[in-house]
Formats: sequence, structure tokens, C-alpha cells
Amino acid sequence: MYFEGAVMKRLIIAAFLTLALQSAWAIDIDSAKNQGLVGEANTGYLAAVRQPASAEVKALITDVNAKRRAQFERTAKSTGATLEQVRVRFYQLAVQKTRRGHYYQDESGNWRRK
Repeated sequence: MYFEGAVMKRLIIAAFLTLALQSAWAIDIDSAKNQGLVGEANTGYLAAVRQPASAEVKALITDVNAKRRAQFERTAKSTGATLEQVRVRFYQLAVQKTRRGHYYQDESGNWRRK
């Protein structure tokens, strides 16, 4: 009985440590941009610069873009602008704020390094 409880306790601890380490390994937007993995797409969203993108980069892009879409929708609703207008303006501002060495898409969809 004690043995089973000790094993179960170790398995639970191992599971928590695994989850904690996965969070620690998750890439953030600054690291991904610094590594040239993602950039500002001409759609106003984040996109992978290099294909194929890793699962970690894809997860980051999905998370960031969901938040951006929600913000774009709130901004469009509060200003009376269309979603397209908000996305275009965000793209313009994002390109202006893109740091040297980071990537952005030009209007034709080509990746450019600033």
C-alpha cells in the first residue's frame, strides 16, 4: 500500500515538473523575433518567416493572433472603422516599430529585414 502511494506521489510530482518545464521552454514573441522565426505580416498578424515552423512557433503565432484579432474587433467596434482598416493601420504601425534585424512583410508579401 505504501509503495503504491509513493509511486503515485512521484508520478504526480513528475507530471507537475513536466508542465512547469514546458512553460519555461515556450518561446516568447521577442525571442522568436530575435531569432528571425516570426515577423509582422502585411495582414496585421504575426507570421512564420521560415517554413516549416516548429510546433512551438505555430502555438505562439496562434496565441498572439487570437489576441490581436480580439483587439482589432474591439477597436473597429469602438471607432466605427472596418476590421480591414484597423488591421492595415496596425500593420503600418507595427512596421514603424519593428526593431532593426527583425522581419516584416512588404505590401507584396515579401519578407524584409529591417
